[in-house]
Amino acid sequence: MSTAVVVEAPGEHRLVPHEPRRPEPGEALVRVHATGICGSDREVYQGNRPEGYVRYPLTPGHEWSGTVEAVGAGVPASLVGRKVVGEGFRNCQVCDRCHAGETTLCTDGYEETGFTQPGAMAATLTLPARLLHVLPDDADLTAAALLEPAACIAAAAIKARALPGEKVAVVGTGTLGMFAVQFLKAGSPSELLVVGTRNDREALSRQFGATDFRTRDQELPDNFDVVIETAGSASAARTAASLLRRGGRLVLTGIPAAGADGLDPTDLVVRQLEVHTVFGAPPDAWSHTVRVFGAGLLDPLPLVTHELPLAEFSAAIDLVGSGDPKVGKVLLKP
Repeated sequence: MSTAVVVEAPGEHRLVPHEPRRPEPGEALVRVHATGICGSDREVYQGNRPEGYVRYPLTPGHEWSGTVEAVGAGVPASLVGRKVVGEGFRNCQVCDRCHAGETTLCTDGYEETGFTQPGAMAATLTLPARLLHVLPDDADLTAAALLEPAACIAAAAIKARALPGEKVAVVGTGTLGMFAVQFLKAGSPSELLVVGTRNDREALSRQFGATDFRTRDQELPDNFDVVIETAGSASAARTAASLLRRGGRLVLTGIPAAGADGLDPTDLVVRQLEVHTVFGAPPDAWSHTVRVFGAGLLDPLPLVTHELPLAEFSAAIDLVGSGDPKVGKVLLKP
């Protein structure tokens, strides 16, 4: 029998029978191959996701890959059988931000797969077909399950506008940090520094293209053109800003705990730093990610350390929050 994970309320979940929902006009039914778990899924389970950004009861799962099984009216039948990933934000398509391609800023309000709409921790997922991105026929669907976090970092890389020959850096060595290294490496930087808190991430950072690795307690430079922060702490944001030359470009992707001290506005103004932030991935970042993945320039598989069945949802959540350096990306498979 097919099953799905349902989080009834913070700290309460159950495995329930799953019946695929027939796609309505404009929709597609996807057979889920794998679903990734990240810190925001843990927030959903623990109940500390910001108000308005979760709706219980809920089937989580916003990082996923799968194969199209059926489509509704108005959707090309040629999609059936294709390997796909999909955008999470359920944007309205008609507001000024959506028309500008900034779907994560949709003025109609926040709706996202796995947070306010049913997610992929189930045998199947039915969603608007316009959100799908088709993968090459030979794509590895286990690797593709990580393309959602990769797309968020692609959004950061686009905003960073790193030019060939510039000095670039990444602060943070988790999944997002390792994707940031790969995207920045593809732009041919003269230097690519990774700054983290764990020495055991140096080898993987260099495998993905880093030319230097340092921990935050070591002496750090202050002459970089571009820095992408992925660690999700106020101290990481300040470290990232300190790496920049005057006029440098900073992109923040991590979300610290509420009430965290931020960057020094005097420092930002005097050094004329350009600061951007990323929350989710708009369509151009998704398209960029799928192209880079299809070209073989993005390698998610070394980040996957655990693959578990849906029935072990609680164990997977515990793994993600364990702090164990041997735990990387955890995937659930129906």
